[in-house]
Amino acid sequence: MAGLAMGYPMPQARGGNPDTSTLYDINGLAKDAPGWLDRTMEFVGEYGIVLGLAVLMVLAWWSLRRRPDAPAAVAALLWAPLAAGLALLVNVPIRGFVKRPRPFMDHTGLEVLVKGKTDYSFVSDHATLTMAIGVALFVANRKYGLIGIGLAFLEGFCRVYMGVHYPTDVIGGLALGTAVALLLAPLAMMALTPLTRAVAGTRFAWLVRSAGPLAAPPPLVAAEAAEAGRETPRHRDNDLAA
Repeated sequence: MAGLAMGYPMPQARGGNPDTSTLYDINGLAKDAPGWLDRTMEFVGEYGIVLGLAVLMVLAWWSLRRRPDAPAAVAALLWAPLAAGLALLVNVPIRGFVKRPRPFMDHTGLEVLVKGKTDYSFVSDHATLTMAIGVALFVANRKYGLIGIGLAFLEGFCRVYMGVHYPTDVIGGLALGTAVALLLAPLAMMALTPLTRAVAGTRFAWLVRSAGPLAAPPPLVAAEAAEAGRETPRHRDNDLAA
């Protein structure tokens, strides 16, 4: 009763709600961890992974420019930040509709590593943004995309570890980012590919195509090209014979 009189929320039962019990289990790691690890997780979860994804996109851009289909590959890469921004916009009405408070507003005993979070909790902006970028990167290149998706899952873990989100906030964010990046990718490619191809014909072509040697095409593409090369002389012979 003293807690209620002072305005503090009373502890809630953990056993009946898997979302809450998982929150306490993961956040409990922060209580047992040394201070330097908590500070590291705070930086990684708040800024580090987002910065890491930015570096990953630069590396992907440098690599994708060397592909034979460079304009289309760069168009897919451009979709990554656009998908992230669009997913965050979609999240605005979702948060306003659900109006779920942050977990530390309703539960005591949490180790909150980032103070001052007063907005709604569902769904996680960080999880939404990072997964949208990771999935869009996967559309452009599987190797970089898998790394990006892995970073998005790490981001989700960090948000619960930091005590600022429920696990279901993170799951919702990962699902939202995936849905936006995948479902709208075909339309995005239809709009962005002509743009990158147009840029490839200007003095800014280096933005979408490397001036160096192109990377070898995938084996299937190479086999199809070889088959086409074997068929071409036969067509020419027929034309000449006619």
